[in-house]
Amino acid sequence: MKQTLLLNLNNTETLSNVGKALSAPVRLEILEYLAKSPAIISEIAAAFKLPLSSTALHIRVLESAGLIFVRPIPGSKGSQKLCSIQIDKIQINMFQEEDAALPDYLYRESMPVGSYFDYSVMPSCGMASEQNYLGFEDNISVFVSPCRYKAQLIWLSCGFLEYRFSNIFFKSNSVNRVRFSFEICSEALGYNNDWPSDITISVNTHEIGILHCKGDFGGRKGVLNPDWWYATSSQYGELRTFEITDEACYIDGIQVSRENIYTLGVPYGDYIKFRLESKRDARYCGGFNLFGEKFGDYPQDIVMELYNDEKE
Repeated sequence: MKQTLLLNLNNTETLSNVGKALSAPVRLEILEYLAKSPAIISEIAAAFKLPLSSTALHIRVLESAGLIFVRPIPGSKGSQKLCSIQIDKIQINMFQEEDAALPDYLYRESMPVGSYFDYSVMPSCGMASEQNYLGFEDNISVFVSPCRYKAQLIWLSCGFLEYRFSNIFFKSNSVNRVRFSFEICSEALGYNNDWPSDITISVNTHEIGILHCKGDFGGRKGVLNPDWWYATSSQYGELRTFEITDEACYIDGIQVSRENIYTLGVPYGDYIKFRLESKRDARYCGGFNLFGEKFGDYPQDIVMELYNDEKE
């Protein structure tokens, strides 16, 4: 799933930051390096034989341009910063001329399901990559392992996954709608098409509404599932949407809250917290399966899109 940054000449600050980021050959090489795999700053410094201080400066420039995403992760000597590619396509529509080929959204960010920032899980739980199981099933320790970034399917019976999305595009652009989409179903032993689950959606620590999953779907192979994945396990989910506008919040187009972009603080700070949670005291505590772009029926991870519905 490509992550696209759409710009025009009115995006003065963003254009300037992107131009600065791309003006140094070493930063272009760092982008190419990170395109192959996320890396911590010390690994990048070693790969390019640069001082840590110089590497950190290059990383700040790339992050300020919105080209990479930097997140702290636990390390053997305290917190380390993991850097990953955020944008793999930049499209500049110089004079805002009409172009039917352009997408409606202003900006898109695709978050791999294993790139959560915080979590709490209870068995049954686990994760799988395109090739195999990651760790052991029902072993919670895999949720702190670096191998989680390879996850294409994550399941849990109770708990939450919290992601942090960049809001840098808000700083110099007018946005009045934020749309999240993701493939999800509930979590039962094996699969159970009639196994309801209520999933609480939260943004920036505010609980917004309940996404109701009808079941843990199986009985036929997920369109994208690898051959090794067992037919008796969860196979696919439903593509669900959650939107925040300047007036209200919606799940699958149905209003669930009067909270809005501003009351939730979406344009402020450095990121947007997005949490999916199966609560122990929910009416239906049926857990959830969260599908990546190579599992289930839909070739996407968790996607955030930003819109301005009032633009001409």
